[in-house]
Amino acid sequence: MFRIITQLFNKNNKDIRKRIYLTLFCLGVFCLGTTITIPWASVVYENLGFLEIFNLMSGGGLKNFSIFGLGVSPYITASIITQLLQTDIFPYFKELKEQGYVGRQKINSITRYLGIILAFVQAYVICVFYLNGADVYTMLKTSLVMTAGTAFCLWMGDQITNKGIGNGQSMLIMAGIIQSMPNIFTGAYRGLVVANESALMGWLFFAAFILIYILIIVGIIWVQLAERRIPIQYANRTNSAYGGQQSYLPIKINSAGVLPVIFASIVSTIPATIVNVIGNESAINFVNKYIVYTSLTGFILYVILIFVFGYIYTFFIAMNPDDMSKNINERGGYIPGIRPGEDTSKYIANSLGKLTVVGSLFLVILAALPVLISNFSNLPASVSIGGTGILIVVGVAIDTYKQMESGLVSRSYSARRKRLR
Repeated sequence: MFRIITQLFNKNNKDIRKRIYLTLFCLGVFCLGTTITIPWASVVYENLGFLEIFNLMSGGGLKNFSIFGLGVSPYITASIITQLLQTDIFPYFKELKEQGYVGRQKINSITRYLGIILAFVQAYVICVFYLNGADVYTMLKTSLVMTAGTAFCLWMGDQITNKGIGNGQSMLIMAGIIQSMPNIFTGAYRGLVVANESALMGWLFFAAFILIYILIIVGIIWVQLAERRIPIQYANRTNSAYGGQQSYLPIKINSAGVLPVIFASIVSTIPATIVNVIGNESAINFVNKYIVYTSLTGFILYVILIFVFGYIYTFFIAMNPDDMSKNINERGGYIPGIRPGEDTSKYIANSLGKLTVVGSLFLVILAALPVLISNFSNLPASVSIGGTGILIVVGVAIDTYKQMESGLVSRSYSARRKRLR
């Protein structure tokens, strides 16, 4: 890592430093936009229900109706929808997926237009639910401003992707989450040190809080980088002909990423949002007692949903065993000791299923930590350990570092070849 940092200050890598500066500038503009509140819609809410995950991604801008209140969350929702449409159920989108670069460009265009439409719909629904007493003109005006903010965020994300470092949309989400993290540590300081009668015990508890946070980050990095490597042998090549390098099929422990937790959070909190809007007291009590994931039965349902969505996303979208077996066979490869075709598909599905259990269990532990902390401690609601936010930040940071490292290594290799000539 230190070698990569020193290479950044090399005079031959001036263009990479410009990319980093552009990325930091765009992230700064995004963080600034989350603090600019729409004047006629300046409302702050303590609980947004299932929208809390989107508020986290936007750096807390959704609670006070900032111009970047939605961030790039509508685009993320549109991306998930288009990924679901690329299954066998919708032949048109599956054909686009199989067309290669041209098909991906069409899918990206559809995703962007769908994201803008979803941004307006989400903004208007939020205005209807949370801007009580506002007229239709105010709601439409607020919705258009928030939609324009999302469109501008998508444009900045494209600039980061094309002219900066990393994936633009992911970097904006990471910036929003990091922006909200200081509130966690200041809240922990007030709850553990300031509110504690013993200063020594308060500082010890605060140090333990930071240590646990660091250990969770290390654990996330380990799980994100861990993978099961299935050896692949090709009929037209040998290991000795390629310097003894073994070909393999890498399968991550957590192939689904953070999406199962997002899906489970949305599904488990939608009933609470609906009954609160309706205002039925008996329905509200029932949902709070049995369905909300802070209750025992609700937490069990939450865990089950994480496992269900983890399997669905992994097997049908992220890594389909049948498609992987077909691709290996088309390239003239096979898994040693396994027959091509159905046996290969079953072998990959078996390995993928076992890894998905471990990955989903990891997501359950990570998602359960904030719930357990809030139920068994006196810390403020803004203080949490674990959760989906830190998983997103670590994942984006790892991907960005790998991209920057590969760029610097290839550049160094090209410069060495030029000197040898």
